[in-house]
Amino acid sequence: LKRNRSPPLSSPSFHLIPLSVCSFIYHTMRILPTMLNVHLVPHTHDDVGWLKTVDQYFYGDRNDIQHAGVQYILDSVVDQLLKNPDRRFIYVETGFFYRWWKQQSSSMQQTVKQLVNQGRLEFVNGGWCMSDEATTHYSAVIDQMTIGLRFLNETFGICGRPRVAWHIDPFGHAREHASLFAQMGYDGFFFGRLDYQDRTRRMKAKEQELLWRASDSLPPPMADLFTGKKKKNKNKTPPPWFCWDQLCADAPIRDDPDLEDYNVDDVVQRFLRAAKSQALVYKTNHIIMTMGSDFQYENANLWYKNLDKLIRYVNDQCPWIHVSKTKVLKCLEFTNKM
Repeated sequence: LKRNRSPPLSSPSFHLIPLSVCSFIYHTMRILPTMLNVHLVPHTHDDVGWLKTVDQYFYGDRNDIQHAGVQYILDSVVDQLLKNPDRRFIYVETGFFYRWWKQQSSSMQQTVKQLVNQGRLEFVNGGWCMSDEATTHYSAVIDQMTIGLRFLNETFGICGRPRVAWHIDPFGHAREHASLFAQMGYDGFFFGRLDYQDRTRRMKAKEQELLWRASDSLPPPMADLFTGKKKKNKNKTPPPWFCWDQLCADAPIRDDPDLEDYNVDDVVQRFLRAAKSQALVYKTNHIIMTMGSDFQYENANLWYKNLDKLIRYVNDQCPWIHVSKTKVLKCLEFTNKM
């Protein structure tokens, strides 16, 4: 993943902090080369303005239009991360995180910095928003990325630096955008939507991961970027039957055999089928499952309680698969080595 490049394009220089501060850099995950490694990525996709204004989304106002309150999502996620050191979460939209951060006490800010330093709260993309790629001018893209990255740099230093670009919702993707991400120093890029014919061809050929050479004029590897695409166009959603948000209707994992409707065996078998189906269209034995969607995790306990159970029961019962909550950066590193 290490490449010789010119300085990041219009990105702020990140503070030089000893890497030992970022303890996640040295964290070794239990990865089994002979098994299918399923990386669960807890996340929320929070549009910085869509059906409501940005501030209405943040406060949870006008829920008659759409139920969404980002301040409650961040409150709940941080609370759940603190309850179990094995839990992870990624966050994308700095415009919302900035609003939330300003309202926190100094002690809470220190607690969140510790989560970032440990890699348990990971920032991906890092711009003020997840920008459109079809109609935006490159100067606006650079400006909004600079604003978001500067805030993360000034607040968290190098431990908060996003290493992965994350565009799971824009409708279509431009090579110029990938070129900008590569020149900004990102190591990889995950996106969601592409033409259905291209998607079908890539699934059959197992070409959903590639090294995107995003510029004809820049000498390689200046604009080269490892790029990954999920199996289906709904890249931000979990597999069917595994959405445990308050906005979903999927059944929780009922694991007490003394109570009615015990369903652990059924859940494990459904998950194995989903994992097998996804693995068939990728070349390596590492796959990502995005566990979350639009404005989810307002009650993060629902997600994490069931994710903890899912990981435990699948790993206990299935010798050929290993499931873990993972940093996006770690999954990128493992896949890129294959």
